[in-house]
Amino acid sequence: MEDEYYLELCDNPVQFENASSVNNVFFDEANKQVFAVRSGGATGVVVKGPDDKNTVAFRMDDKGEVKCIKFSFGNKILAVQRTSKSVDFINFIPDLPHLEYSQECKTKNANLLGFCWTNWNEIVFITDQGIEFYQVLAEKRSLKLLKSQSINVNWYMYCPETSVILLSITAAGNVLQPFLFRNGAMSRMAKFEIELPAVPKPAKSSLSERDIAVATIYGQLYVMYLKHHSRASNHAGAEVVLYHLPREGSCKKMHVLKLNTTGKFALNVVDNLVVVHHQSSQTSLIFDIKLLDGDAIPTIHQPVLPARSIHPYKIPQIGPAAVASQTPVPCELYSSTWSVFQPDIIISASEGYLWYLQVKLKPALRLLKDKGRLMDFLLRRRDCKMVILSVCFQMLNGEEKDSLAVIATVFDKLNQVYKEFLEMDQSYTMAMESGLTRGNTSQKRPVRTQAVIDQSDMYTHVLSVFTEKKDVSHKFITAVLMEYIRSLNQFQITVQHYLYELVIKTLVQHNLFYMLHQFLQYHVLSDSKPLACLLLSLESTYPPAHQLSLDMLKRLSTANDEIVEVLLSKHQVLGALRFIRSVGGHDNISARKFLDAAKQTQDEMLFYTIFRFFEQRNQRLRGNPAFTPGEHCEEHLAYFKQVFGEQALMKPISQ
Repeated sequence: MEDEYYLELCDNPVQFENASSVNNVFFDEANKQVFAVRSGGATGVVVKGPDDKNTVAFRMDDKGEVKCIKFSFGNKILAVQRTSKSVDFINFIPDLPHLEYSQECKTKNANLLGFCWTNWNEIVFITDQGIEFYQVLAEKRSLKLLKSQSINVNWYMYCPETSVILLSITAAGNVLQPFLFRNGAMSRMAKFEIELPAVPKPAKSSLSERDIAVATIYGQLYVMYLKHHSRASNHAGAEVVLYHLPREGSCKKMHVLKLNTTGKFALNVVDNLVVVHHQSSQTSLIFDIKLLDGDAIPTIHQPVLPARSIHPYKIPQIGPAAVASQTPVPCELYSSTWSVFQPDIIISASEGYLWYLQVKLKPALRLLKDKGRLMDFLLRRRDCKMVILSVCFQMLNGEEKDSLAVIATVFDKLNQVYKEFLEMDQSYTMAMESGLTRGNTSQKRPVRTQAVIDQSDMYTHVLSVFTEKKDVSHKFITAVLMEYIRSLNQFQITVQHYLYELVIKTLVQHNLFYMLHQFLQYHVLSDSKPLACLLLSLESTYPPAHQLSLDMLKRLSTANDEIVEVLLSKHQVLGALRFIRSVGGHDNISARKFLDAAKQTQDEMLFYTIFRFFEQRNQRLRGNPAFTPGEHCEEHLAYFKQVFGEQALMKPISQ
């Protein structure tokens, strides 16, 4: 079944010439590049990176077997190790000569274990006797030693994301010394010890680089140790121990991932999830270190989901030999020829493929039954938005509807993330407005991740569709809407009027006017102009809505003009005048607007009263009852004279 597989290999792998007797394959973890080196480079080197456009091809002299080959950042300088004593360099910078130059290790009798580029022109040599940090002077075709450190080294590991190199420095190999490289400087970090499993004497346990991986998880650097328990121990299976390595301070054992089985394992990190591949069962497990089951340190974790295989993958037949009728060949998953690199890379050198491992979220929906835990899991994933919205929709519309308590939990989890984003965005805006950020470049606009599910997302994809359902009880629909509004209020998020409109429309549709009245009376639905206007439009189906609307507009106190418009549209001209006098705005209102409305009622006495009011206003404000030309009341003056005679007009009262 398709939804069984929550891991898959990417559709567009990087393809390269597979390893053979004439072709050696190397992988550079820093640039994520595969090097295919034919006959020592004499018949060509082809470099392929994550982006196909970045393919580089060149030839170099065959000066012996290549042990290691890597470009510096930006493919500016190539470094090639052929012996255990030196590294050769070739400039790939335009206008600089393409001639090789070489650098031997400084330490006498040292054997070169390897090298790492830490910048486009900075390189670290790791020998069995220490590390040497150089600057490459490309124009001079020479290297300058910046710093070195003598230390016994068994093996090393590099994390390009953080520019940290780990050295294994004791006989048992389990004391690790990290070094950090930043802006041309090398700094020694606190060394730490990996706890090895106890073994019966006289056997000695030692730490191999095969059992260590370094990766960034949730923005923090971790050293992952694959701890195999010996047969003599009573442990049920192997585990992955995560040591948190901060830039400053000591390294701490923080998490233990229980694998509950033994055998050969390999580690990847995908979308902040630790993926553990188990070769013999051909399955993988995923762990999320943020899904905590308690406060103990180290935290013990069980797999988030049951063990599953990577989705079956077929290798397409390409090249001149490919014929349309040929079917793609199934790829052997979990092959012994696979090499796994951090964070999410799997390489098959024998087949000539580099894949990125990917997590599929949809299958998790079926496998993770606890909705609260499912939300915690989904909210931390990269492409989670539409999956989360589909969970919410299913939760309300599925055959097995969830309880209101579960729905409330899900809404609260979504709104907590939404609120955190709104607060960050607000503090950024305030900092920008106050000019605090001028000299402070660290203040960046918060990035809106897919985990921020706002009100319009919920309205569009979930709630508006849900309220249209015919087979759902209106009580449940109303309860769900009110639950979402409660959750927004709990996190002090201003509720958008369209959600209130949805509630009102639902109540009106089912003739639940008593409930609508209560919601408004007890301010469950917050006052707003759009809401008041919606209530007005309901007057024909529910007459009290008119008064509810006016009461709401009065409470808003910024809606005086709207109230006047509403009353005039209902021909309640005296009511409008009384209202505007009660709020002290009668000196500024348009006489023409009120006279128009009075005339439309065809009530002559009402027109007389309104006309007389404005004459008195004119007398009070200007000492003359007559209207000015700017008030455009000529037709109303003519009408007054026609009905009541000219003598009925007020005479100016001398001051």
